Amino acid sequence: MTAVSVPTSTSFDLGPARALSCRECGHETPLAAEYACVECFGPLEVAYDFGRIRREDIESGPRSIWRYRGLLPVPSTVQSHPNTEPGGTRLVQADRLAKALGLRKVWVKDDTGNPTHSFKDRVVGVALAAARELGFTVLACPSTGNLANAVAAAAARAGWESVVLVPSSLEQAKILMTAVYDGALIAVDGNYDDVNRLAQELAAEHEDWAFVNVNVRPYYAEGSKTLGYEVAEQLGWRLPDQIVVPIASGSQLTKVDKAFREFGELGLVEQTPYKVFGAQATGCSPVSAAFKDGHDVVRPVRPDTIARSLAIGAPADGPYVLDAVRRTGGAIEDVTDEEVVEGIRLLARTEGIFAETAGGVTVATAKKLVETGKLDPDAETVLLITGDGLKTLDAVSHTLSPLATVPPSAQAVLDALAKR
Repeated sequence: MTAVSVPTSTSFDLGPARALSCRECGHETPLAAEYACVECFGPLEVAYDFGRIRREDIESGPRSIWRYRGLLPVPSTVQSHPNTEPGGTRLVQADRLAKALGLRKVWVKDDTGNPTHSFKDRVVGVALAAARELGFTVLACPSTGNLANAVAAAAARAGWESVVLVPSSLEQAKILMTAVYDGALIAVDGNYDDVNRLAQELAAEHEDWAFVNVNVRPYYAEGSKTLGYEVAEQLGWRLPDQIVVPIASGSQLTKVDKAFREFGELGLVEQTPYKVFGAQATGCSPVSAAFKDGHDVVRPVRPDTIARSLAIGAPADGPYVLDAVRRTGGAIEDVTDEEVVEGIRLLARTEGIFAETAGGVTVATAKKLVETGKLDPDAETVLLITGDGLKTLDAVSHTLSPLATVPPSAQAVLDALAKR
């Protein structure tokens, strides 16, 4: 893993991507491995020149995120390289959950069906495709768990080396699900924000390492748009009335909003109004606090929550989350760890979907938003469930056990059921 120079050029084949644009001052820079504006140090995102995109072109594509490759910063030949084929996950009509929450119609976007069982496979798929084109040779990341799984798996599939940094306190299931791919997994004494700072140092020293959420972050973040694209397509090429999205860095929420706007601007859906709602755990809720206080600045916090995949105390996209939520007329709420566990169990017993703690945050927040009158009970609602509950078994293990332990007799079973 020796350091090499990564070229800067305007000749990269990244599909419809035109340039990198500063989210603060609008200054544009050529496509490259950059993530901060040279004029004001603001964050960069991908700017596009979209050609004509038709519904039938998308519908004829593969059942993965690559059906939207004409809307992503990836080469047109992206499918010719080995990848984990993320996306194409189900949108579940959740009538029993809707009744329990007091909502007329609820859809659950169940992203537990991705290759490593979280939405992170989407963003890593895009990051890997861009990193290959940009000349990188090693895939890397700092992670709270799901991203670690996705990076290690995608690198293994592509034949790349991987370097993954995680907090040493990470759930054991996520540690094992990363280590099994046999990349370099490093546990760091500290929280995610400490790990992220370390990753930035390493990215500066090893220019052939593509830290997906650092030096290739503008491309990586665009992968979350595919969640919004899929929701709109699966609803029959229309936008939902309201959507609840969990917040970690905040990028997912802003990119789902971007996807809805892009589909509208391209004429793929009618530009109907929609509201975006954010969900956080109370033990790490800096964006929720800023929203409730009417602030534009998000103050960092030290995370203390069982929802470790959302435990980012200094969320990079926090201010842009506030912008998106306020522009669409939504809200941001947070819930306690006890409410998170109940959210996991509520989704499981009503719809048969076992979500990780982030999913518990989404469901519990939706419940709280209904109770406080912020979610319209008559509006069609989508809840994003972004990870599998098998990754966070320790969050619910203390609340679950067999109904009874009985001898092998039918009567003993019936007696146990009678006592339920």
